[in-house]
Amino acid sequence: MIAATAKIHPSSIIEDGAVVGENVKIGPFCHVGPKVVLGDDIELHSHVVVTGRTTIGKGSRIFPQAVIGADSQSVHHSAVDTELLIGTNCTIREGVTMNTGTVEHGGKTVVGNNNLFLAYSHVAHDCRLGNNIILSNNVMLAGHVMVEDRAILGGGCAVHQFTRVGRQAFVGGLSAVSYDVIPYGMLNGNPGVLSGLNVVGMTRAGIDRATIHVVRRAYKQIFEGPESIRANASAIREEYADCAPVVEILDFIAAESDRALSSPSRGKA
Repeated sequence: MIAATAKIHPSSIIEDGAVVGENVKIGPFCHVGPKVVLGDDIELHSHVVVTGRTTIGKGSRIFPQAVIGADSQSVHHSAVDTELLIGTNCTIREGVTMNTGTVEHGGKTVVGNNNLFLAYSHVAHDCRLGNNIILSNNVMLAGHVMVEDRAILGGGCAVHQFTRVGRQAFVGGLSAVSYDVIPYGMLNGNPGVLSGLNVVGMTRAGIDRATIHVVRRAYKQIFEGPESIRANASAIREEYADCAPVVEILDFIAAESDRALSSPSRGKA
């Protein structure tokens, strides 16, 4: 079904079964597959491929050479239909690739709203991304990666499968992210190590100076305390019960994960 207000260049192919919303603009030499749903006000620039069982939310823009919704690159991928769900108002720049999920892990790759994917970044199968995230050029997310709201990943960084990147974390360019990154954490290097807190991001998010100082103190207790990271975090929970950002970090550390935690000395439990 193609809305009457959609504008489609005659060189593009929209396969039977595709749903194209109101005021969608599709430039030259695009290919939209039969199981694709394009929400209202989406714009596909030239040479865009949207395939698979892919749904894209209202107002998103996709630039040339992007391939969105192709099969998982997992060696375990089967022929069973899986999904890619992309939220509203996402900007997907040149050469970006996003894959559908795998049956073994729920069958869905999920991307939230208002995200920016710069050129040639990659979102692999079964990833879960929140809102207001920036993936800079050539960022590579392996399968099953979770990236929480407002995280920023610098150019060329690579994130190991099953890794979590916490809310408002900042990952420096060319970093190798092998372990979970706490909310508000700043990680750099190969191998990646925590180098403190994303104070600039916290300030921009409206967190006051006094609260940032409290979070800094908690950070030192967690990562410089006498026990393991998780034991140190558990020991200070009552002390920081009234500080929401610290509680968020403590909950992230306490949650089950397939990966260890990034620290100033690489990863440890």
